[in-house]
Amino acid sequence: MACIEKKEGSGETVTKCNGLKMVAADGKMRVTDIADTETMFRIIQSIPSPKAEPFKQWLAKVGYERLQDMGDPALSLDRARVYWQQLGRSEKWIQQRMMGQETRNKLTDYWKGHKITKEEEYAFLTNIIHKEWSDVTVKKHKEMKKLKTQNLRDHMSEAELIFTALAELSTRQIAETVQAEGLVENTHAAKKGGKIAKHARLQLEGKTGKSIITGENFLPPAGQKKKIK
Repeated sequence: MACIEKKEGSGETVTKCNGLKMVAADGKMRVTDIADTETMFRIIQSIPSPKAEPFKQWLAKVGYERLQDMGDPALSLDRARVYWQQLGRSEKWIQQRMMGQETRNKLTDYWKGHKITKEEEYAFLTNIIHKEWSDVTVKKHKEMKKLKTQNLRDHMSEAELIFTALAELSTRQIAETVQAEGLVENTHAAKKGGKIAKHARLQLEGKTGKSIITGENFLPPAGQKKKIK
């Protein structure tokens, strides 16, 4: 797709595209214009064609909903619930998913206030916790579930969500107790918190004979896509 740039009143370019070598139809690597999601939306807005009108209306609707969410954050929770319902999730699963997200938010809020500032640090600590309680990395767990860009938690079983929440709750409470500051101290707390959930997981697996970690997911069958209204 060719890159489109549009000059506004100030003369400033409002879209930005970069060249990246990609495999072309002839099998050769050729420089291709690419754009990120935000830039693609700006391009759509600039297309003077009736065919682009449905996309523009959709963007306006999403923008309006976002403004509503900013005024009343509870609305975003309602939208998430409806979204998961449309994907076929049970009410029990949805409740656990939302409770787990609240636990996650409290942990990241703690990190934010105690010298964890970079995205890679959040990802590193998250992976530490996950590896400790589940014995697999986040990447490996996603591979087991055949996920690519999807959110791992949206494809966890109820048990996986519960143990993830237990690990993150334990991590936060340990960090708060010792007043962990920075990456090193929070890493120690993450390992301890993850191990608490691991011990609980092993006990349950010993009683049931079933693994908590599975390759199950909520992906639609090959060739089919879930329709979201």
